[in-house]
Amino acid sequence: TFVVTGGLEGFTRDSIAETITAHGGKPTSSVSQKTDYVLVGSDPGSKLAKAEELGVTIIDEPGFLELLAGK
Repeated sequence: TFVVTGGLEGFTRDSIAETITAHGGKPTSSVSQKTDYVLVGSDPGSKLAKAEELGVTIIDEPGFLELLAGK
């Protein structure tokens, strides 16, 4: 389960959701204890603070691309 916060350089909101789904993930809009990753772009909002509070794994766009590549 992925939550995206902030702007991404290589993806639109729709394309990032499609990419997550195409690789077997589930995009969602709110951070909870069931969230696996929070993908952080430029100018992240309160979702970043919530992820830190809950101990959710936080990744950036290059980290997301590595995850897709299986690294």
